[in-house]
Amino acid sequence: MADDQKPLLIKRYASRRLYNTETSDYVTLEDIAGFIRAGREVQIKDLKSGDDLTRSYLLQIIAEHESKGENVLPLGVLTDLVRSYTGAAQSVVPDFLAASFEMLRSGQSKMIDNMTAMNPMAQMPGFKAMRDQQAAFFKAMTGGWAATTAPSDTEGEAPAPETEGKSKEELDAIRAQLAEMQATLAKLNK
Repeated sequence: MADDQKPLLIKRYASRRLYNTETSDYVTLEDIAGFIRAGREVQIKDLKSGDDLTRSYLLQIIAEHESKGENVLPLGVLTDLVRSYTGAAQSVVPDFLAASFEMLRSGQSKMIDNMTAMNPMAQMPGFKAMRDQQAAFFKAMTGGWAATTAPSDTEGEAPAPETEGKSKEELDAIRAQLAEMQATLAKLNK
C-alpha cells in the first residue's frame, strides 16, 4: 500500500493525549477531523493496550460538531439510530448507511458530470467559473468527504482544482449559503 493510502496512525497515551506518528507531534480532535475532511483515513490506537479506538473518537468528533450547532444529522435520524441499537435493525443499519453514503457520493459525481456533458451552456462565457463554484459548494456541503472533481471543458485537459483562485470571501459566501440551507432543512424537518 502506498503511504498516502495507509491510514494515519494516531496513538493515544495514558494521559489521553493523541500523538501523530507521521509528524511526531500531538494533535487534537479538530486536527483529526481535518485529516479526514482532506480525504485521509485515520486509525487511533491505545498505546498501552493496542485497542483500536477509532470508532469512539469519530463518534466524539461527530458529537462535538452536533453540540456546537453544526447539525448535519436531523433529530429523526438520530432517534432512529438510537432505536437501531436494539433488535434485528442493528444488523441492517450499518449496511444501509454505507450504501446510502455511497449513493450520495455517486449521485454527486454524476450530477456534476451531467451539468457539463453535452450542455450547450458550456460554451457560454463564465460557465466554467460557475461550474467551479458549484463544485466548491458541493465540497463544502459534504464537508470534503466526497472526493470528486469537475470534468474539464477541453478533453485531455486536467480539471482545475476546486479552490484554485478562489478568494476567502467566495468560500465564506458558499459556507454561509450552506448554513442557510441547513437551517431551512432543519425547520422543514420539525
